[in-house]
Amino acid sequence: MMKSQDVVLLLKLAALERQAHASAGEVPGEPPDDLDAAIADIHEALEEEAGNARPLKLNLEFDPYSVRGLSSAIGISKSEVSNALGRCYANGLAKPNRHGSGPAVNRRGLEEFLSYGIRFVFPAQTLGLARGIPTGLTAPIFQGILRSAGEHFPVWPDPHGDTLGLAVEPLYKTVTTAIRDDETLYKLLAVVDSIRLGQPRERKLAITQLHKLLNY
Repeated sequence: MMKSQDVVLLLKLAALERQAHASAGEVPGEPPDDLDAAIADIHEALEEEAGNARPLKLNLEFDPYSVRGLSSAIGISKSEVSNALGRCYANGLAKPNRHGSGPAVNRRGLEEFLSYGIRFVFPAQTLGLARGIPTGLTAPIFQGILRSAGEHFPVWPDPHGDTLGLAVEPLYKTVTTAIRDDETLYKLLAVVDSIRLGQPRERKLAITQLHKLLNY
Protein backbone atom coordinates (compact mmCIF):
# COMPACT_ATOMS: atom_id res chain seq x y z
CA MET A 1 0.00 0.00 0.00
CA MET A 2 1.45 3.33 -1.05
CA LYS A 3 1.74 6.22 1.41
CA SER A 4 2.00 9.93 0.69
CA GLN A 5 5.55 10.12 2.03
CA ASP A 6 6.53 7.60 -0.65
CA VAL A 7 5.62 10.18 -3.30
CA VAL A 8 7.69 12.86 -1.56
CA LEU A 9 10.63 10.44 -1.39
CA LEU A 10 10.31 9.59 -5.09
CA LEU A 11 10.17 13.27 -6.00
CA LYS A 12 13.26 13.95 -3.89
CA LEU A 13 15.12 11.18 -5.69
CA ALA A 14 13.98 12.57 -9.04
CA ALA A 15 15.18 16.03 -8.00
CA LEU A 16 18.58 14.64 -6.97
CA GLU A 17 18.94 12.81 -10.27
CA ARG A 18 17.98 15.88 -12.30
CA GLN A 19 20.43 18.07 -10.39
CA ALA A 20 23.22 15.53 -10.80
CA HIS A 21 22.70 15.27 -14.54
CA ALA A 22 22.51 19.05 -14.91
CA SER A 23 25.71 19.69 -12.96
CA ALA A 24 27.63 16.93 -14.74
CA GLY A 25 26.39 17.85 -18.21
CA GLU A 26 25.79 14.19 -19.02
CA VAL A 27 23.67 12.50 -21.65
CA PRO A 28 20.16 11.92 -20.20
CA GLY A 29 19.73 8.51 -18.66
CA GLU A 30 23.40 7.94 -17.88
CA PRO A 31 24.31 7.77 -14.17
CA PRO A 32 26.72 10.38 -12.78
CA ASP A 33 29.97 8.44 -12.71
CA ASP A 34 31.76 11.03 -10.59
CA LEU A 35 29.09 10.81 -7.91
CA ASP A 36 29.16 7.01 -8.01
CA ALA A 37 32.93 7.09 -7.56
CA ALA A 38 32.73 9.55 -4.68
CA ILE A 39 30.18 7.40 -2.86
CA ALA A 40 32.25 4.25 -3.44
CA ASP A 41 35.32 6.03 -2.03
CA ILE A 42 33.35 7.06 1.06
CA HIS A 43 32.19 3.50 1.75
CA GLU A 44 35.70 2.16 1.21
CA ALA A 45 37.13 4.75 3.58
CA LEU A 46 34.52 3.90 6.19
CA GLU A 47 35.47 0.23 6.06
CA GLU A 48 39.17 1.07 6.38
CA GLU A 49 38.57 3.43 9.29
CA ALA A 50 36.28 1.09 11.23
CA GLY A 51 37.64 0.66 14.73
CA ASN A 52 40.24 3.38 14.28
CA ALA A 53 40.56 5.75 17.25
CA ARG A 54 40.65 8.74 14.91
CA PRO A 55 37.10 9.31 13.58
CA LEU A 56 36.55 9.82 9.88
CA LYS A 57 35.03 13.18 9.01
CA LEU A 58 32.22 12.36 6.60
CA ASN A 59 30.37 14.97 4.59
CA LEU A 60 26.92 13.50 3.98
CA GLU A 61 26.45 15.80 0.98
CA PHE A 62 28.54 13.29 -0.98
CA ASP A 63 25.96 10.55 -0.36
CA PRO A 64 22.54 12.16 -0.81
CA TYR A 65 20.99 8.84 -1.80
CA SER A 66 21.80 7.11 1.49
CA VAL A 67 19.00 6.35 3.94
CA ARG A 68 20.52 8.86 6.36
CA GLY A 69 20.88 11.52 3.70
CA LEU A 70 17.32 11.07 2.45
CA SER A 71 15.99 11.07 6.00
CA SER A 72 17.70 14.37 6.74
CA ALA A 73 16.62 15.93 3.45
CA ILE A 74 12.90 15.21 3.62
CA GLY A 75 12.39 15.04 7.38
CA ILE A 76 11.23 11.49 7.94
CA SER A 77 12.89 8.83 10.05
CA LYS A 78 15.49 6.46 8.64
CA SER A 79 13.23 3.49 9.31
CA GLU A 80 10.39 5.15 7.38
CA VAL A 81 12.76 5.93 4.48
CA SER A 82 13.64 2.23 4.37
CA ASN A 83 9.96 1.25 4.52
CA ALA A 84 9.06 3.74 1.79
CA LEU A 85 11.83 2.46 -0.46
CA GLY A 86 10.60 -1.09 0.08
CA ARG A 87 7.10 -0.12 -1.02
CA CYS A 88 8.46 1.74 -4.06
CA TYR A 89 10.60 -1.24 -5.06
CA ALA A 90 7.55 -3.49 -4.72
CA ASN A 91 5.31 -1.34 -6.91
CA GLY A 92 8.01 -0.71 -9.51
CA LEU A 93 8.32 3.06 -9.08
CA ALA A 94 11.93 2.70 -7.92
CA LYS A 95 14.71 0.16 -8.08
CA PRO A 96 18.24 -0.21 -6.70
CA ASN A 97 20.71 1.57 -8.96
CA ARG A 98 22.65 -0.86 -11.12
CA HIS A 99 25.87 0.85 -10.05
CA GLY A 100 25.07 0.39 -6.38
CA SER A 101 24.96 4.12 -5.61
CA GLY A 102 21.41 4.18 -4.32
CA PRO A 103 17.81 3.95 -5.50
CA ALA A 104 16.78 5.07 -8.98
CA VAL A 105 13.32 6.32 -9.91
CA ASN A 106 11.18 4.80 -12.64
CA ARG A 107 10.55 8.25 -14.08
CA ARG A 108 8.17 7.12 -16.80
CA GLY A 109 6.03 5.17 -14.34
CA LEU A 110 6.13 8.00 -11.80
CA GLU A 111 5.07 10.53 -14.44
CA GLU A 112 2.12 8.35 -15.44
CA PHE A 113 0.99 7.86 -11.85
CA LEU A 114 1.30 11.55 -10.99
CA SER A 115 -0.42 12.67 -14.18
CA TYR A 116 -3.46 10.43 -13.95
CA GLY A 117 -3.64 8.72 -10.58
CA ILE A 118 -2.44 10.86 -7.71
CA ARG A 119 -5.52 13.09 -7.47
CA PHE A 120 -7.60 9.99 -6.80
CA VAL A 121 -5.19 8.28 -4.41
CA PHE A 122 -4.14 11.43 -2.51
CA PRO A 123 -6.81 14.08 -3.15
CA ALA A 124 -6.03 17.61 -2.01
CA GLN A 125 -7.67 18.82 1.20
CA THR A 126 -8.27 22.54 1.84
CA LEU A 127 -8.10 23.84 5.40
CA GLY A 128 -9.23 27.50 5.34
CA LEU A 129 -7.15 30.68 5.23
CA ALA A 130 -3.56 30.65 6.43
CA ARG A 131 -0.15 32.17 5.80
CA GLY A 132 2.26 29.92 4.03
CA ILE A 133 4.23 29.04 0.91
CA PRO A 134 2.57 29.31 -2.53
CA THR A 135 1.78 26.01 -4.20
CA GLY A 136 -0.16 24.89 -7.24
CA LEU A 137 -0.60 27.42 -10.02
CA THR A 138 0.63 30.31 -7.88
CA ALA A 139 4.05 28.74 -7.27
CA PRO A 140 6.97 30.44 -9.09
CA ILE A 141 7.36 27.62 -11.63
CA PHE A 142 4.17 28.70 -13.41
CA GLN A 143 5.18 32.38 -13.54
CA GLY A 144 1.58 33.57 -13.80
CA ILE A 145 0.86 31.56 -16.96
CA LEU A 146 -2.54 30.55 -15.64
CA ARG A 147 -4.07 32.14 -12.57
CA SER A 148 -6.13 30.36 -9.95
CA ALA A 149 -9.85 31.03 -10.36
CA GLY A 150 -10.44 31.60 -6.63
CA GLU A 151 -10.03 34.77 -4.63
CA HIS A 152 -7.30 33.26 -2.47
CA PHE A 153 -4.22 31.48 -3.77
CA PRO A 154 -3.35 27.97 -2.53
CA VAL A 155 -0.56 27.80 0.06
CA TRP A 156 1.07 25.20 2.25
CA PRO A 157 0.59 26.43 5.83
CA ASP A 158 3.93 27.46 7.28
CA PRO A 159 4.85 29.85 10.10
CA HIS A 160 7.68 31.26 7.98
CA GLY A 161 5.47 31.85 4.93
CA ASP A 162 4.51 35.39 3.91
CA THR A 163 1.59 34.68 1.57
CA LEU A 164 -2.00 34.68 2.79
CA GLY A 165 -4.04 32.10 0.92
CA LEU A 166 -6.23 29.04 0.99
CA ALA A 167 -4.40 26.43 3.03
CA VAL A 168 -3.82 23.14 1.23
CA GLU A 169 -2.72 20.10 3.15
CA PRO A 170 0.66 19.08 1.64
CA LEU A 171 1.32 15.53 0.54
CA TYR A 172 3.26 15.04 3.76
CA LYS A 173 3.71 17.17 6.83
CA THR A 174 7.44 17.81 6.23
CA VAL A 175 7.05 19.22 2.71
CA THR A 176 7.65 22.86 3.66
CA THR A 177 10.91 21.90 5.37
CA ALA A 178 12.05 19.59 2.56
CA ILE A 179 11.77 22.27 -0.14
CA ARG A 180 13.77 25.00 1.61
CA ASP A 181 17.09 23.88 0.20
CA ASP A 182 15.79 22.20 -2.95
CA GLU A 183 14.24 24.37 -5.65
CA THR A 184 13.73 21.39 -7.95
CA LEU A 185 11.74 19.52 -5.32
CA TYR A 186 9.63 22.65 -4.75
CA LYS A 187 8.82 22.78 -8.46
CA LEU A 188 7.87 19.11 -8.56
CA LEU A 189 5.64 19.30 -5.50
CA ALA A 190 3.92 22.47 -6.71
CA VAL A 191 3.23 20.85 -10.07
CA VAL A 192 1.82 17.77 -8.34
CA ASP A 193 -0.44 20.01 -6.26
CA SER A 194 -1.70 21.65 -9.45
CA ILE A 195 -2.71 18.20 -10.67
CA ARG A 196 -4.37 17.40 -7.34
CA LEU A 197 -6.21 20.73 -7.16
CA GLY A 198 -6.78 21.84 -10.71
CA GLN A 199 -9.55 21.74 -13.24
CA PRO A 200 -8.87 20.02 -16.60
CA ARG A 201 -7.15 23.02 -18.20
CA GLU A 202 -4.96 23.54 -15.14
CA ARG A 203 -4.10 19.86 -14.91
CA LYS A 204 -3.08 19.83 -18.57
CA LEU A 205 -0.65 22.67 -17.99
CA ALA A 206 0.73 20.99 -14.86
CA ILE A 207 1.20 17.67 -16.66
CA THR A 208 3.19 19.47 -19.36
CA GLN A 209 5.46 21.00 -16.71
CA LEU A 210 5.81 17.63 -14.98
CA HIS A 211 6.93 16.02 -18.23
CA LYS A 212 9.64 18.65 -18.64
CA LEU A 213 10.87 18.17 -15.09
CA LEU A 214 11.03 14.37 -15.26
CA ASN A 215 12.66 14.09 -18.67
CA TYR A 216 16.43 14.54 -18.41
